[in-house]
Amino acid sequence: MNAWTTVSGEVVRGHGVASGISADSPYPDGSIPLQMPHFAARGLDLSPYYPATLNISIKPFVFELVDPRYTLRKVNWIDLVPPEDFSFATCKLTFADATYDCLTYYPHPETKVQHFQNPTMIEVLAPFIDGIFYGARVELSLNSAEIKLTIQPTS
Repeated sequence: MNAWTTVSGEVVRGHGVASGISADSPYPDGSIPLQMPHFAARGLDLSPYYPATLNISIKPFVFELVDPRYTLRKVNWIDLVPPEDFSFATCKLTFADATYDCLTYYPHPETKVQHFQNPTMIEVLAPFIDGIFYGARVELSLNSAEIKLTIQPTS
């Protein structure tokens, strides 16, 4: 049986690379659509999810992957960057009284040096959610066997 940890979060702007909306993105259609066939070839079908990520600030919490549902190593999804490692953990996102089955999307920073992500922000792959917006408050339920939350240390 899975134990779930629920945290309040806010939808925030990301780099715009996963979706391709950033003017300086090298992937005009987004990185997620380019990665999806490579993930599918390794057994992870992302077709139920919208081909972009929702960036959820969970501040003051930070997350640590413990035992993600999927970890794909050395994915050579495009010639512009070296192969990367990706992990995905199950989660549920609640917005406007509806709950969606989702996955966290985690490009391992040791293999993805071009985009720094704040450790208080989780990228989520979700089905299309009508009406969601930057600044929206959401509840994110994380499988505690896959992801651990801690309070961000203060300096």
